[in-house]
This record gives sequence, structure tokens and C-alpha cells, in this order.
Amino acid sequence: MSVAVPLSHYAASPAPLIDGLGRRISYLRLSVTDRCDLRCRYCMAEDMAFLPKSAVLSIEEMAELAARFVARGVRRIRLTGGEPLVRRGIDTLATRLGALIGHGLDELTLTTNAMRLAEHAPMLAAAGVRRINVSLDTLDPAAFRHITRVGDLDVALRGIDAARSAGLAVKINMVALAGLNEDQLLPMLDYCAAAGCDLTLIETMPLGEIESDRSDHYIPLHHFVAPLREVRAIYPVDKRTGGPARYFAVEDSPVTLGLITPLSDNFCATCNRIRLTVEGRIYMCLGQDDHVDLRAALRDGGDVDGLIDRALAGKPRAHDFHIERKSKPAVARHMSATGG
Repeated sequence: MSVAVPLSHYAASPAPLIDGLGRRISYLRLSVTDRCDLRCRYCMAEDMAFLPKSAVLSIEEMAELAARFVARGVRRIRLTGGEPLVRRGIDTLATRLGALIGHGLDELTLTTNAMRLAEHAPMLAAAGVRRINVSLDTLDPAAFRHITRVGDLDVALRGIDAARSAGLAVKINMVALAGLNEDQLLPMLDYCAAAGCDLTLIETMPLGEIESDRSDHYIPLHHFVAPLREVRAIYPVDKRTGGPARYFAVEDSPVTLGLITPLSDNFCATCNRIRLTVEGRIYMCLGQDDHVDLRAALRDGGDVDGLIDRALAGKPRAHDFHIERKSKPAVARHMSATGG
């Protein structure tokens, strides 16, 4: 087992993170757990098998790897899961990574389902987090319970309120689901305007086996936003947050609307991301199975940076996402195993 190295140990490296296609990697999505306190139908099976403790990185190991990536040019880190706020020691990790802000790291963010956000929002703000994403697909309590299987909408909304009170900017992530939340776009837009949140819409992605056929609920975003376009104009805006969304202003609304379209309008040409799972695996692409395992090298004193270079060289040009009737997922692992 490696001993945690102080974050100050890593000086700026002359070897930036550039993949085989010349894309500079500046964004690390760090999955801190594969576990979640919800079971969203489009994301997870109802009965999930989670990793044993021996298979996952410690908080210290994650902090050490994150520091290596920052030393080589990562400017943004997003903590993901699973649900990152269920991970024991998340406060320690957030504080360790927050100490890198201004020392190579520009921003530390987090994606959460908000079930534990009310408890953790002050800690996140104190650690240096300034904005978060909250996954929220509907404002209808019954639909929320159906989609999440176990979730309580009121808990999520209280978490969002607590985050805003702690000074965190909140963006709502809403997965477009045909037959489940098509009637919720306009109410969600109005809620975001009142709550001071922005809104990003996301097409469902074919990751991992679930009980239902994803094609039953897949809807391209240009169809999902059609009811909005009928009543309000939307205009492209020049906004960048390091992610794949394209952003729009909405007529008579303070909300900035983001669209993430992995199926209907591929955005891979500008990919600047790499994903590190809680097992210590680098996935160069969310939609591919190729990966490089850093865990053994980290624990045994091996060539971690050499493995990172090998991963970069193999980063593919694009994913192979498609959703068709009765089709298999693009990859067998669930989103919760990789981090969104």
C-alpha cells in the first residue's frame, strides 16, 4: 500500500496530458464510489453488486492520483460516483483537492443526487467547491419516486436549497425520458428560474444492463425541447464550463439552458476529459471498454505516469453509442461504475 504523498510534492510537469489525436486533457472526472442511495431506472439495475472495500482506492490514494493529474495539466476536477456524498471520507478528499485550487487546479466541482446535500453543502463550500450539478429529472413526486425507485423529491429540493444557502451555484441535470418526464421541461425551467439554478438536458446513454429496454424511453433532445420552442425562443450563447454541453439563452428567463447530445449530435471531437474510477482504472472514453489500471502501480511503486501516457495514446476518436430496439448496451458497465 502506498503512503499518501503531500500535494506539494508534485511540481509542474513538462509532460502535459495530450492524447494521440492532439487533444489536450484538462478535465478529470474522479469517481469516488460505485455505490448510490438511489436506483434510477435508466442508470442502474434494481439489484446491483457493488465493489468490495479491498477493490477501491482509499481517500489518500485518490488524492495522490488527482495531484499527479493536476501536476500534468488537469485544471478541473469533478467528483462523481455513484453518489459521491455516500463515500466515507468525502470531506477529507474535498478538502485535500480544494487545497490545489490556485496551485494548478482552477476548479473543483461535484455531481450529486442531492439526497445528502443538505448535510454536506457547508463542507463543500468550505473546501472550495463553488458550483455543483444536481441530477433531478422531474418535479412530480410520484414520477420522481418511480424513476429513482426509492427517492423522496422533498429531500432533493431541501438539498438544493441548502446548497444555494451555502453559496454554491447549482445546475440541474435532467435526463430526457420519453413517456416519463416529457411534460416536465417547462415546469423545471420555471423552477430553475425561481430557485436561481441553470438547467442542462441530457440524452439517456446505453451503459450497463437494466431491466427495461432503453429504446422505450430514449428521445432526442431536439424533440424533447420542441414544446419549449413553441412558446419561447432560445438563442445560442458563448459559454464554456469544460464539459460537453452547448448552451442557450431562453426568452424571458434568467436560466441558461445546456444540451448534451451524445447520440443525436456527437461532440467527441473536442473531448478534453479523462475518467478515473474508484478502482483506479483510467477510462479514456465513457462509451468504450478500453482502460488502464493504475491501482497496482500506485500501491507497488510502479510507473504511474507511464501508464497514464499509455492511456492517453489509446484515447479513441469517439464513442460508439447507439440505441435501437432490443440492442445491447454500448458497454456492460453501468454509469455508476465509471462516473458520469
